[in-house]
Amino acid sequence: MVSEQRIQLLARLAQSRRAEDAPASSSILSLAAASYGSKPDADSTIPTGFDPAAAALFESIVEGAYLVACADGVFDDEERRTFERVVTVACGGTVPQNHVESLVADLSDQLAEDGIDRRLARLAEPLTRAEHAREVLRIAALLAQCSNDVSAPELDMLHKLAEACHLDPSEVEGAIADVRAALNP
Repeated sequence: MVSEQRIQLLARLAQSRRAEDAPASSSILSLAAASYGSKPDADSTIPTGFDPAAAALFESIVEGAYLVACADGVFDDEERRTFERVVTVACGGTVPQNHVESLVADLSDQLAEDGIDRRLARLAEPLTRAEHAREVLRIAALLAQCSNDVSAPELDMLHKLAEACHLDPSEVEGAIADVRAALNP
């Protein structure tokens, strides 16, 4: 079980641009979450600030972390609750818990239907800038640290994620090192 203190720490690191910046500047995750959280519902009649591209980026960031979390073949109810809690807290309240739960349920269904290769390709589609791809990798590496270490299947998935996002394989080790440094100052 992951403690609330660890969840808060991981969320705070996710909210910063880079692990070592916490909490100095807003991350791409935080900015994309703000747009995702303003997604209009069927009853909306006023401008909401919703940006479909930012929402797609948010979904890609969460999906990258989700795929890493599922890499070992086990994503039980406790892991799911922890994952959803970290994402919700990292969004700073801009994305309600029930929206995160719905997104994770959708990601689970899509992974079962499409398979890993298709999901990796899909999550990379909206990544128009290298910094977006790095944010997907950074957040995935951060959430891989929930259990205090990155397992071999998670590391393999991080490499697949980097490849799908057109990042150099060395970026995986860099992302993991940054997260470890921030978690163990």
